[in-house]
Amino acid sequence: MAERITALFVKHARRPGKYPDGGNLYLQVRKSTRRIETDRVTKSWLFRYSRFGKDTWLGLGPYPDVTLTDARDLATRERKKMRLGIDPLTDKRARRIAARTAHENMLTFAECAELYIESQAPGWSNPKHIEQWRSTLKNLAGPIIGHLPVDQIDTALIMRCVEPIWATKTETASRLRGRIESVLDWSAVRGYRTGDNPARWRGHLDKLLPRPSQVARVKHHAALPYTEVGAFMRQLREDTGVAARALELLILTAARTNEAIKAEWSEIDLDRKIWVVPAERMKSKRSHRVPLSADAVAVLTAVKGRNKIYVFPGHKRNSHLSNVAMLQVLRRLERTGITVHGFRSTFRDWCAESTNYPAEVAEMALAHTLRDKTEAAYRRGDLFEKRARLMTDWARYCSKPKVPAAVISIRQSSG
Repeated sequence: MAERITALFVKHARRPGKYPDGGNLYLQVRKSTRRIETDRVTKSWLFRYSRFGKDTWLGLGPYPDVTLTDARDLATRERKKMRLGIDPLTDKRARRIAARTAHENMLTFAECAELYIESQAPGWSNPKHIEQWRSTLKNLAGPIIGHLPVDQIDTALIMRCVEPIWATKTETASRLRGRIESVLDWSAVRGYRTGDNPARWRGHLDKLLPRPSQVARVKHHAALPYTEVGAFMRQLREDTGVAARALELLILTAARTNEAIKAEWSEIDLDRKIWVVPAERMKSKRSHRVPLSADAVAVLTAVKGRNKIYVFPGHKRNSHLSNVAMLQVLRRLERTGITVHGFRSTFRDWCAESTNYPAEVAEMALAHTLRDKTEAAYRRGDLFEKRARLMTDWARYCSKPKVPAAVISIRQSSG
C-alpha cells in the first residue's frame, strides 16, 4: 500500500490534525501552547489501536527526535506485540514503571497486580469482576505485601495475608490466595521474579493450612425444589410486571440473570423459536442458541412492543431491567428463601430425577462447558433438537402444579 505521507510533508506540515501514514501510524500536528510561540507547531507520532472496544492513541515520540523512518519501525514493533497478544499501552506502562524502579531492579507487588489485571481485563466480561480483583488485592494483600518488590515475597508473607481470615472468611481467603498466585505467576513469566510460587496451594500451602472444605461449608445458591416449581409458576404468573415475565422466561430457558435482563429483540426469532445469546454476555464467551418452548414464546409475545431494543425494559429510557429486579419479585411473592440463580439448579435436579435425558443434554441446556476436554474437542454440534424437546418437557412440567397424593385409609374389614 502506498505511503500516505513523506519526509518532506512531515517537515513542512503546519495545519493541526492527525495525518495517517498507514499501519496504525499517525503524525499529530498541534499548535504550540506557549504564548510567545503562537505561530509555531509541535509534531509527534501516534500509534492507534483498539483497547477495550475503544480507540487508544499510544505516543511514539516527538518529531524531529523521532524521524518518519523511526516512527514506522516503532509502529511495526507495536503491531508485533499485538499479534503476540501484548497490549501496547500496558507494556509501555510496565517498562515505564520498571525504569522508575530501576534502583531496586524490581516492580512492587501492587504494580504487578495492576499490570496483571490490565492484561486480563479484555477477557473479563463483567466490570464488577475487575473491581473485585482490585479491591481484594489492594485491601487484603496491599497492606502487607503491596509495597514490597515482587521478588521478595515468600511463603511467610503469603501466610500473613491469608491465615488470619482462613477460618472465619474461608471463601474470601481462598480467593485472595488464588489471585496472589496468579499475579506472582504473571510476574515470573515477565521476568520480575524467579523461583517457586509461594502462594501455590497443591504441594505447598496445603501442608500449612486446612482444606477450605474442612473449615467452611460451600454455600450454594438456594434453590426451589423442582417438585414445587409448578405451584410457584402459577403464583408467578399472577404478577403482571415486566420483571415477573423476565423471571418466567429465565426459568423456562434455564438462563442466567445477565442473559435474561439484557436480552434484545435482535437476538430473538419468534417464528423459528430461537434465542441466540451473544458471546459477550455468556460466561463461556461463546454464543448460545436457546430453543424457545411454546410457553417461552408466549412470555415474549406478551412483552413485545414495550421497547424497540430490550425485551425487558427498565424504568429509565432505553435501559434494561436491573440485576435486582427479579429478586424483588421473589420478595413480593414472599419467597425470600430462594435465589434467582437457584432456578438453574431446580432445572438440573428435575432433569436428573424425573427425565431420561442424557446428562450432556442438560449440561448444554445450561450452557456449561464440557469438563472432558477430549470430548469437547470432538463435539461440533450443540444438541439443539434434543434440547428443544427437553425445554418443551420442562415447560410442560412447570405448568402442572403437583397435586398432593390422596391419602387412602385402609380399614380392617369387618368379619
